[in-house]
Amino acid sequence: MLVRVFRFPVERAFSRAGVTIDGDAPWDIHVKDDRFYRDVMLKGSLGLGEAYMRDFWSAEDLEALFCRLLTSGLEQTSQRTPFLMAYQHLSPVFNQQTKSRALHNAEHHYNLGNNIFFEFLGHYKNYSCGYFREADNLDDAQHAKLLRLCELLELNENDRLLDVGGGWGEFAKFAAEHTGCHVTSINIADEQINHARSHCKSANVDIVKSDYRELSGSYTKIAVIAMFTHVGQKNYRQFMEIMHRLLEPDGKMVMETVGSLRSTNCCEPWTNKYIFPGGVIPTLPKIDQAISGLFQRSGVEEFGDDYARTLRYWYDNFISAWPRLSRHYSDSMRLMFEYFFLSVAGAFRAKDLLHYHIEFAKAPGDERR
Repeated sequence: MLVRVFRFPVERAFSRAGVTIDGDAPWDIHVKDDRFYRDVMLKGSLGLGEAYMRDFWSAEDLEALFCRLLTSGLEQTSQRTPFLMAYQHLSPVFNQQTKSRALHNAEHHYNLGNNIFFEFLGHYKNYSCGYFREADNLDDAQHAKLLRLCELLELNENDRLLDVGGGWGEFAKFAAEHTGCHVTSINIADEQINHARSHCKSANVDIVKSDYRELSGSYTKIAVIAMFTHVGQKNYRQFMEIMHRLLEPDGKMVMETVGSLRSTNCCEPWTNKYIFPGGVIPTLPKIDQAISGLFQRSGVEEFGDDYARTLRYWYDNFISAWPRLSRHYSDSMRLMFEYFFLSVAGAFRAKDLLHYHIEFAKAPGDERR
């Protein structure tokens, strides 16, 4: 009886996005377990993702499905359940990226084990967007992105580069070897740090376990790559003040970040719970507010279409590697990454998510220069 109560409103909601339950289109949803309706009805977008991880439903083309859900506005509507509305209203109250919380959040995802990430990232261990201007495969696109960052930062052998949230050390090593600069790369995720130290041992790179709030010294250039979404709105201003203090007067900072046109206080609920706890997607106005009086934006490049393409490559690599990974990880892990890659690709395809390279210089007339 409950299935009937839940089924009709769920089917009607999806129909508004042109999605049919058990239809023939590639983006249609095929229900395998009737508990799907309960989960979606009671928990909205969080329930949709959790039902996928429990194999309650499937779709031939998840990316196309999420593109439709987002362009129709249904994804936002689905977050208006009582549970998710409470989550959204409480999120601005608490700082989910304090030092202790930031460490917990990093460990949640980045310490799953390097082997699972290295299976899908390709030759370059960049957990961020490739640059497909002249590339036609993932490895060439990631190499082009590394070159692009060095170009935007105008790196040379006299530079002291701070790499904030340096991941597995790929950019730090590349920048040091290709430009001759010295790199200090900071991170708080132990799995990444251990690999980065080994990976960069022959390069002019220092890998330091440190929260950005603990930093001192001075640098001629700063790179913030795929890290700002982990800072949290309550800490935006503090982050920029610290970067301002660390950067020399004529220095330059370049940030690569996912962005949005809609300002939110929290990450999408499923992503927050299973992938990036405490993450928040910034908007350019929020960034501008955080840098007021400290920096000016000297350049912005948007290339979100490249991220959709990157995610497709990651998905293909992951599925090819799954026979090896399945010896160590549950099928729920496969479904989680599959859902993550393709739902986010759909968000970029729908322009619900954007991706930026942003260049910063210290504000003119700043007395703290």
